[in-house]
Amino acid sequence: MKDKLQITFHNVDTSPALESKITEHVNKLERFYNRIVSCRVIVDTPHRNQNKGNLYHVRIDITVPNGEVIVNRNPSDEASHTDIYVAIRDAFEAARRQLQDYVGLQRDETRKAVVVTKEE
Repeated sequence: MKDKLQITFHNVDTSPALESKITEHVNKLERFYNRIVSCRVIVDTPHRNQNKGNLYHVRIDITVPNGEVIVNRNPSDEASHTDIYVAIRDAFEAARRQLQDYVGLQRDETRKAVVVTKEE
């Protein structure tokens, strides 16, 4: 998956630990659904708030056959997103749920196609 993964940091210092954690999450998604074509992860700190600290914004774009799964976790949604690792974890949990929904829809379409074929 390494050649299919693109990680971008905006207004965030990059570190091998962060990149490793993101890669670990992507690998878990790929074990769940091995047909992921590509994955782009963007970590950003759009707001610098002196009272709350940095709120991290994580966007994940996963390209799959016949579609795309997009997670756009807004930092204003979660006060806990002052911790970059929590923001990343929450975004990947949302991505996993959306990917599960996508896989379920694909299976339903396959079942319908099989039923229609057998009736003819």
